[in-house]
Amino acid sequence: MTQAPDQTPAASDTDTAGGSAGSGPVEAHSGQHAVAVARAHGVQTMFTLSGAHVFPMYDGAVTADPPMRIVDVRHEQTAAFAAEATGKLTRTPGLAVLTAGPGVTNGVSAIAQAQFSGSPLVVVGGRAPANRWGSGSLQELDQPPILAPVSKLARTIHEAGEVAAGIDEAFTVAGSSHRGPVFVDVPMDAFFETTSTQRPTVGLRHRQEPDGDAVRRVATLLGEARRPVLVLGTDVWADGAEEAALRLVTEAGLPTITNGMGRGLVPGGHPLLVTKARGAAFNGADLVVVVGTPLDFRLGYGVFGGKEGATPARVVHLADSPGQLSAHADLAASAAGDLTLVLDGVRDGIAALSRRPDWSGWVTELQDTVKAAAERDAALLSAEADPIHPARIYGELVPRLADDAVVVGDGGDFVSFAGKYVEPQRPGGWLDPGPYGCLGAGLGSAMAARLVRPSAQVVLLYGDGAAGMSLMDVDTLVRHDLPVVMVCGNNSAWGLEKGPMQMLYGYDVAADLNPQTRYDDVVKALGGAGETVTDPRQIGPALDRAFAADVPYLVNVITDVEAAYPRATFGI
Repeated sequence: MTQAPDQTPAASDTDTAGGSAGSGPVEAHSGQHAVAVARAHGVQTMFTLSGAHVFPMYDGAVTADPPMRIVDVRHEQTAAFAAEATGKLTRTPGLAVLTAGPGVTNGVSAIAQAQFSGSPLVVVGGRAPANRWGSGSLQELDQPPILAPVSKLARTIHEAGEVAAGIDEAFTVAGSSHRGPVFVDVPMDAFFETTSTQRPTVGLRHRQEPDGDAVRRVATLLGEARRPVLVLGTDVWADGAEEAALRLVTEAGLPTITNGMGRGLVPGGHPLLVTKARGAAFNGADLVVVVGTPLDFRLGYGVFGGKEGATPARVVHLADSPGQLSAHADLAASAAGDLTLVLDGVRDGIAALSRRPDWSGWVTELQDTVKAAAERDAALLSAEADPIHPARIYGELVPRLADDAVVVGDGGDFVSFAGKYVEPQRPGGWLDPGPYGCLGAGLGSAMAARLVRPSAQVVLLYGDGAAGMSLMDVDTLVRHDLPVVMVCGNNSAWGLEKGPMQMLYGYDVAADLNPQTRYDDVVKALGGAGETVTDPRQIGPALDRAFAADVPYLVNVITDVEAAYPRATFGI
């Protein structure tokens, strides 16, 4: 077994745990055993690209009762990104099946993204046959050592009789806090072999109790604070703590900022959602409580305020497991465990304080900042500029989004604008690459969203650079009847690199793309539909046509390359 260090969860900290054996041994080939165990863990769809090393998994899916859905893609990265997004949306591990050698290595970036994002994901890889190992058979490669640094667990299941238990272990580890990807491969000869095997049953989630004293310490710090800010991140959603988070926010009256899949935990427009006042909130806070997201470059590495000699804010970090608590930041307090228990514990602790804190003046100050920011934004959201300012796209898109829309971001500058203007109304309505920042993830994510939320709007926001990495898989959307609205902010450049390079050197290279490329024609050639827009007044009507089309539809908006997103960090 090859395993990333210090990342195996304790038996008491699992969301779905392998349990006692079923009613008796079942005779089947290894692929059928693997599919049966995956289905027991909640898998409904297998994402893959055809390869002989994993044929038994396909047969297992086809012969299952009922059959498991197979979505076959045009690039293995899309299969892995789609499975990762399925895990994000359903909060149970998604499944990608990749053939040996290049099939597996093509999925590495998506697996790394899942590791950085804490996404529950199981990737089953093919492997050259054991009885030929060392002879130079096709795509003979020892794959787990490649995957170990970017997964919770990476191992080979060597024997057919071990497949059911090994797949069960993979899903159990992937779905346990802190969630992440697991990779297993099976030698081809073992995959095709028939065995009589006892299949494990799937147990219920075990909730890790946080330390009560640590949670009460957080409540005490909040009681002492005059200007607190709460930050809710991806793991709040992943851990199923969305209701507890909203209870804490509303009952305590805490001004809140959201990031990642924390977006939507507090509905857009809520008076305590102050993401639009992020700078003022962080610079003015005396206590910042960060929940379910790392203190990385997105959050100033855990340092808030302190400008012009002011005292930096005290920082509290709350996580779903002890290994996720910051080791580099100066923390005033921390607690780890099931985030519903953590957040409800903090709420109860505040209610038990001898004096109820009053943050109404601080909240009003931040609300005024939010209002002023919205008024400033209004001009850009309705801008008539030629070429089109990318913000205008969001001025047209946001009013057309339903409350249950799933918005997928895949790009640099263009998607940064989305983060500024799109505020989901419900949790689980926002997907982005997370801190790994991997372009090309979007189409697989949109594919997953369409399957998991069949009645919802699914909108993929593409930068033109990102579009070039995955558009061929529109063919998959068409073949599997998965309508998605794609909006491409086409500024004919790698915008996130062009501006910084000009700032550093006074020039840029390797940052320009062909001007006004017709990405909509690519979509049409693959069986979808679309159009190019150069007039800001035509963005809205084009979006209406896209939503009504019921086919994959790309609105290719030609935007101003000079209208760069005003960012405060470059991620270092």
